[in-house]
Amino acid sequence: MEIKEKNIKNPTQAALLSLVPGLGQLYNKQTIKAIAFFAITVLFIYEMYVFGYQALIDFMTLGVTPFEDHSLFMMIRGTIQILVTIIFIGFYIFNIVDAYRVATRWNTGLEVSQTFRDLTNNIYQNGFPYLLIVPAYLMMIFAIIFPVLVTVFMAFMDYSFMNMPPANLLNWVGLENFQDIFFLSTFRDAFLSVFSWTIIWTLSATTLQIVVGVFTAVVANQPFIKFKRFFGVVFLLPWAVPAFITILSFSNMFNDSFGAINTQVIPFFNQLIPFVDIGTIPWKTDPTWTKTAIIMIQGWLGFPYIYVMVTSILQSIPGDLYEAARIDGAGALRQFKDITLPTILAVAAPVFITQYTGNFNNFSMIYLFNNGGPGSVGGGAGATDILISWIFKLTNGQSPQYSLAAALTIIVSLLVIGISMVVFKRTGSFNMEDE
Repeated sequence: MEIKEKNIKNPTQAALLSLVPGLGQLYNKQTIKAIAFFAITVLFIYEMYVFGYQALIDFMTLGVTPFEDHSLFMMIRGTIQILVTIIFIGFYIFNIVDAYRVATRWNTGLEVSQTFRDLTNNIYQNGFPYLLIVPAYLMMIFAIIFPVLVTVFMAFMDYSFMNMPPANLLNWVGLENFQDIFFLSTFRDAFLSVFSWTIIWTLSATTLQIVVGVFTAVVANQPFIKFKRFFGVVFLLPWAVPAFITILSFSNMFNDSFGAINTQVIPFFNQLIPFVDIGTIPWKTDPTWTKTAIIMIQGWLGFPYIYVMVTSILQSIPGDLYEAARIDGAGALRQFKDITLPTILAVAAPVFITQYTGNFNNFSMIYLFNNGGPGSVGGGAGATDILISWIFKLTNGQSPQYSLAAALTIIVSLLVIGISMVVFKRTGSFNMEDE
């Protein structure tokens, strides 16, 4: 009875003592853990004294003396310190929760690790997955979240070719860049034009490659089709060749003056059908024809992946379903509508969504074919530029607008993430996770 009374701990007191990290663990007789937690806290305080405090001040002021203070570097150092501080806050909360939980374990008679050996055994048996996950999360924070935060912060600054550090100091301008996109006539008109074309491009090109991929897979999977392996190899050829080589080849083929389409393919059809004279098509000098060309090319480039995926889905559908449908008098179209298509969508809907989001940011197709041209819609954007290629031009042109490009990046990201989440939810793509 006396031993049990000695082991009685007050969880609230342990949590309060942990306001100074390590004291709560010391109260719970976990000396090694207490030393480790206290050492982490001292290390953070030292880091704040040597680097962190000034980094946060510089982040807020962005410097006071041109040429001596580099505002961009100050913002980046401040971003790193913000992440380090957030990580320490997470550790600080964990330290309090841990002290409370261990004190509760004492009171319920559960085993508590006290010695170094007990602690290592407990980590090995119960915490080994965390030893693998925590470093990965830390790497993810600085490899993914850090660049995202830098981009977000840059969107609220006045970083452009007219205001370049270290000759000039950057300033926090709030929502000014977003206001310019939506209300300044030059960028507003360009944004509306580029955004509308981005939506048309995404829907048209992706739908085309999905329809062609599903059609070829369904046809090739019919029992009366011979040489299926040969056709499978042929359908995979566009996927086997690197996309940038294919796009550059098509760019040359669609050249108005000496491209194979205008000099060989169209004359061939004119001779084949004498009463039809197609004439020379301005594939790369007329925006409408350029848009038509890149949509067709993307359909050709993208359908093999859909073909392979849908083929594997079709092979998993039991033949008895089609046999029963035929007995009930269902024709080929009815079988496709009631059996094939629902099965394909049930399995491949998430992949189809990623195809749309991928083409929404398909920089290579737009840039390599005609560099976003022809012509201009203002704001440095060409007639066939989509949002991602316009962002590239805003940061790599003769008059870069870095903050404006960062604001556009945030808008694009929110659009893609928001639409994807809604569609994933509506198509039931998260059902497996919920279960």
